[in-house]
Amino acid sequence: MEEHDIREYFCNLIKQDEDVSVGVAAIKTLMEIIKKSESSTIQGLDENLKQAITIMKNANYPVAAINSGCELFRRFITLAQLDTDTFEECRNILLSRGNLFITKLNESRDKIVKFTKDFIRPRSKILTHSRSRVVLQAFKDAAKREIEFEVFVTISEPDRAGLKMCKELEDDGIPCTAILDSAVAYVMEQVDFVMVGAECVAESGGIVNKVGTFPMAICAKELKKRFYVLVESFKFSRIFPLNNRDIPKEYKYINPDNVIDLKRTHPLVDYTPPTYITLLFTDLGILTTSGVSDELIRLYI
Repeated sequence: MEEHDIREYFCNLIKQDEDVSVGVAAIKTLMEIIKKSESSTIQGLDENLKQAITIMKNANYPVAAINSGCELFRRFITLAQLDTDTFEECRNILLSRGNLFITKLNESRDKIVKFTKDFIRPRSKILTHSRSRVVLQAFKDAAKREIEFEVFVTISEPDRAGLKMCKELEDDGIPCTAILDSAVAYVMEQVDFVMVGAECVAESGGIVNKVGTFPMAICAKELKKRFYVLVESFKFSRIFPLNNRDIPKEYKYINPDNVIDLKRTHPLVDYTPPTYITLLFTDLGILTTSGVSDELIRLYI
């Protein structure tokens, strides 16, 4: 596939299904490349995949989930026994492993939602940030079980994704209030806990997420509110930032090499250290932040 075809295929997956994350779209794009690659060697195919990942990372979408998902996908499919007689047999093994990986991805949100059932209780008041697909699914599931609860959603500048989240909740009959990002501390006194998504989970158990998550976590800790993170395990990444300055530039800005002055540009994400996180709800189970590194080791063995 040519660069234009890769970019178009990737972008179309996202446009056609608003519930698909950029990470999942990236992995499905890699699967398409494996199917259509004209390379006759594993090394050549792997180079094609690396080039495709670079192309997708420059496609004006958040990079964190693309990077972690694609890295784990490449690791997963190459765990297969590849000492076959022909390259075509090898390709079929890779595709089989890839389909298994995608099946696991498709099941991950449902598994996460099941783990939240005992935490979203009647008359709960919950604060969330921006728009997270897995958090939205958890709320909708609770509503289907006739749990009565209320949600506060930050508007989430600059893209105001929280307004979309709020409308989707209201459409499902869930009481929801959109609040200013600057009103987090005011509202925090009223809620029972915070529940957010994540674009990436670091080895430390900290998370990279939409900018504004870190101050929300600080406020939650100060006011002794639980801070829960709902995130798929394919977003676990082998990065270890110590603070917000350590976040890779490509995570913080879209096409950072084209930004004239990074110091004057607002970052898209921030890093929340593990000390502010109560629990992580993942498809691997409910984890403490200290358990993330152990799961990463298992994922990459």
